[in-house]
Amino acid sequence: MNKKTARILKRTAIGCILLMMLLIVGYFTGRNIILEKVIEKAQVKLRTEYNSELTIGSAKFHGIAGVDFTDVLLVPSDADTLFRMQTIKADVDLLQLVFGRLQIEEMEINNGFIRLVKSGSRKNFDAFLKQNRDTTIVEPADNKKDYARRAYRIMSRALNLVPTDMKLTNVAFEINDNGKKASVRLNELRLVDEQLETAITVTSNTFRQRWRIKGYADPRDKKADLRFFNIDTGAIRVPYLDERYNLKAGFDSIRVNLVNFDMDGDELHVDGFASVSRLTVNHPKIATRDVVVNKARFDYNFLFGPDFIRIDSSSTATLNRIRVKPFVEYNIAQDTVYTLKVRMENTKAQDFIESLPDGLFTHFEGMQAEGSFDYSLDFQYNKNKPNKLIFNSSLNKHHLKIIKYGEANLAKLNGEFVYRAIENGRQQRPVLVGQANYNYTPLEQISPLLRNAVLTSEDPSFYRHKGFISEAFKQSIIRNIKTKKFARGASTISMQLIKNVFLTREKTLSRKLEEILMVYVLENNRIVSKARMFEVYLNIIEWGPNVYGIGEASRFYFQKHPSELSVKESLFLASIIPSPKKFMYQFNDQGELRSLYARHQDRLTRLMFHRGLLKPEDTAYQLKKLMISGPGSRFIKIKEAEDIITPDPEMDEFDF
Repeated sequence: MNKKTARILKRTAIGCILLMMLLIVGYFTGRNIILEKVIEKAQVKLRTEYNSELTIGSAKFHGIAGVDFTDVLLVPSDADTLFRMQTIKADVDLLQLVFGRLQIEEMEINNGFIRLVKSGSRKNFDAFLKQNRDTTIVEPADNKKDYARRAYRIMSRALNLVPTDMKLTNVAFEINDNGKKASVRLNELRLVDEQLETAITVTSNTFRQRWRIKGYADPRDKKADLRFFNIDTGAIRVPYLDERYNLKAGFDSIRVNLVNFDMDGDELHVDGFASVSRLTVNHPKIATRDVVVNKARFDYNFLFGPDFIRIDSSSTATLNRIRVKPFVEYNIAQDTVYTLKVRMENTKAQDFIESLPDGLFTHFEGMQAEGSFDYSLDFQYNKNKPNKLIFNSSLNKHHLKIIKYGEANLAKLNGEFVYRAIENGRQQRPVLVGQANYNYTPLEQISPLLRNAVLTSEDPSFYRHKGFISEAFKQSIIRNIKTKKFARGASTISMQLIKNVFLTREKTLSRKLEEILMVYVLENNRIVSKARMFEVYLNIIEWGPNVYGIGEASRFYFQKHPSELSVKESLFLASIIPSPKKFMYQFNDQGELRSLYARHQDRLTRLMFHRGLLKPEDTAYQLKKLMISGPGSRFIKIKEAEDIITPDPEMDEFDF
C-alpha cells in the first residue's frame, strides 16, 4: 500500500467517525423534539378519529433507546377513563427500528388500569370499535386474502411488542357492564430470562380469588409453555360470565404450549397443545346440573395458506380416554367451502361411556358395555352450492354389546309402565301403558288409515331406518344454514318416543345429545321391535289438552274407537301432532277447516295415494265435512248464522 492510498483510507475512516459522532450527537439532541412530534401526532389522531383525549404528564428518553412516560391518560369524550398508567418505561431495539420494525426489549409499567365501561347502551370504547376510517388494505393482484402472510405479519408484530424482560406492578383490567363488575389485577408480573411468573387478584360482584401464571415464554423465538392455576383452594372461577350470560365456569388448571410458529414457503405452521383439568360449566342451555370434564387436551397443528385456514388431521383432541382426530378447513380457493372431518379410532365401549362428561349424559351413568367401535364423520358445505352438502356419519361396531343399562332402562318399553308427561317442569297425570288401561289400544286395533297417515306425516321411512334419516338431516342442516337459525329439525318417531318416555322437554344441549345416543342404542341393539315402538308412541303422545294416546284422542274428537277412524279423521289427527293444543285454530268461525290446513290434508292424501297407502274407495269421505263431535268440539268457536252477516236494519235491500 502506497502512502497516497493510506492517506485516503485514513481520511475516510476519520470522516466516518466524525459522521457517526454527528449522527449520535444529532440523535441525542434532536430525539426529544421527534418524541414530542410523535406524541402530538398521536394526540391529534385520537382526538379527530376516536373523539378521545390523550394526555401525558411527561415524556423523555433515558439511556440510548429508552423512553419514560408518566401519568398517561386516555379519556373518550363524555365517557369514563379508558386507560391510565402512572409510569411506563420501555427500551426498544435500535437496529430493528432502523429497518422500520418496532421491537420492545424491556418494559416496566406501574400503577394503572384499562377499564371498559358500559352505561346503558353507551360504552367508553365505542369509538374504537365503530370507526369507519379509510384504512384501505392493498390486496394482491389475484384478490387472494393470503391468510398465511397476514397471520404471520399480525402475530410477529404482536410478539415484537412483548418485551423479553418485563415487569408490571399493580396493573388492572376492569369491566363494568351496567353494574356487572370484574377486575383482574396484576399485583406483579415478571418476565426475566424467559421465565414468567405472576401474582393476580380477581374480584367480581360474586367472588374474590388469587391466581397465578407461571412458565416459559420467549417472544423472539415464538415459543411458550404457561400454566394457569389457583393460589387459593378450590377451582378457578371465571368472572363476569356468570352475571352477564348466566354461565358459571371454572377449572383447576390450564396449560398452553406453543412449540412452533414458522413460515414454510407460502404456508404458516402453528403447533403446540392446550390442556385443562376438571373443567366445570353450568348454564341452563347446556344442562340442568354442572357439566364436568376431568381431563381434556388438544394437540393442535394449525395451518394457514394463501387461501385456506386449517386444523390439520395430525391434530388430536383427547377427552379423558376418548381420542379424536379432527380436520377443519375454511377454503376460498375456488368457492367458499367449509369442511369438517372427525375420526375416532377403535375405542373400547366402556372407556367411551366412562369418559363422557359428568352431568351431560345422566341417563347413561352406570351403563356397562363390552366390545369396541370406531367412528367417522364427513361434512362439507359449499356456500355457493348449498344443495351439494355432504354429510356422512359411520359407526362400525366390533363385538359391541350393552350388558347393563344406566338410569334409562330402554327395555321397559317391552312391558307395562306408567307414563307421565312433563310440561313446564311439572309431571302431568299418570297414563298406564298396558291392557289394564281402558284407552290403551294395541297396534292391530288402530285403524291402518290412522297409522299410515301418521307415518306419512311424521316419519315415512320409520320401518326402514335405524333411528335417523340421513337425507332429512342434510336438508335440515341446509335449511338452518340458509335461514341462519334452527328453523327445521329432522326428528323421527324413534327420537320422539325417546324424548317422551325417558327425557324431559327442557331445551338443553344435554337433552339433545342424550336423545341422539339413546336412539342409537335402542335402534341398533334389537331391544324393542319397530311395531312395539310405534304402538307405544301412538298410545302416549299428546293429541290435545290433557289428551294422551290414540284411544283418548279418537273419543275426544270423534266419539269412536281408534279402529273406526276414517281417512279424513285420520288425516286430521296426524296433522295436529306437532301442535296438539292448538288444534282449534285449524277451524274457521263456521267450524270448517281453514284453507291452509285443508290444502295440507290434500297434500297428505296425494302422498298416501302415491305410496299405495290409499285406494279410491277410501276417499269417498271427501264430500263429507269433517265433524268434531266429541268433547273437543267445545274448544272450537263457531259463530251463529245471524252473527256471520249482520245487515243494517236501516239499509234498503237494493243497497246490498
